[in-house]
Parts: sequence; structure tokens; C-alpha cells
Amino acid sequence: MKPEIIDFPKIQDPRGNLTFMQYSSQIPFEIQRTFWTYDVPGGEIRGGHAYHQQEEILIALSGSFDVIITKEDGTTEKFSLNRSYYGLYLPAKTWRHIENFSTNALALHISSKKYFKEDYIRDFEDFKNLFK
Repeated sequence: MKPEIIDFPKIQDPRGNLTFMQYSSQIPFEIQRTFWTYDVPGGEIRGGHAYHQQEEILIALSGSFDVIITKEDGTTEKFSLNRSYYGLYLPAKTWRHIENFSTNALALHISSKKYFKEDYIRDFEDFKNLFK
């Protein structure tokens, strides 16, 4: 699989809209962990890693940010997230970092695995070696 945008259902109502997600109709894995990043100072970058096994979905609940995917050959692809009714699916072994956070950006991370330090790939050379 490759990174891709997932559109979530959007129920429009004059009193306010509602979006939801559930396994397995909107997300391809059972949720084991959620966390969020916020109050990121201007110019800061988050991420800069991949996971051996963990899959993830990133959603901009508020504000906006860019997710930069770096492939093992060094080429990049940018996904701009700025709506709460879609998210970016990141399969395992996807190198990413997040940048260009707007004021009051709130990023929701939905993960297929519980936190496990050894699942992280933090060195890009180690990441590239996985594909040799």
C-alpha cells in the first residue's frame, strides 16, 4: 500500500457538521492508540521517522499542516491537510515528517499499534536499507 487521502463521511446540518470514522468501513486497521500534536511553534518540524509495523492516519482537526513523505530513493511527496473530514493514511515503512503548522493547528494521529519504541525507524539510512 502507499500513502493516500481517506475521505470520511461528512453529515451536513445547519446546526453544525459531523464526521466519523469506524473500523473497517473508513479505516483499514483496528485502532490501538491515538494521540495529538498541538502548540507547535512556528517553523518547527515533527516526525522524521518511519515505523516497521505501525500504520497511521493523520487528520488536521483544526488549522493546517503539510506531511512530507520521503521515499527510499530520496524523492518526496507533499500532502497538505487542512480539513477535518479527511485524513492521510500512512502504511508501515513510510518515512514522514510534518511541517508548516498553522497557528492553532491540531493534528490527530490514529495508530494501529500501541507505543513500542523498537518499532520506530529514526535513521534515514536504516530506512533505505530496508528496501535493498
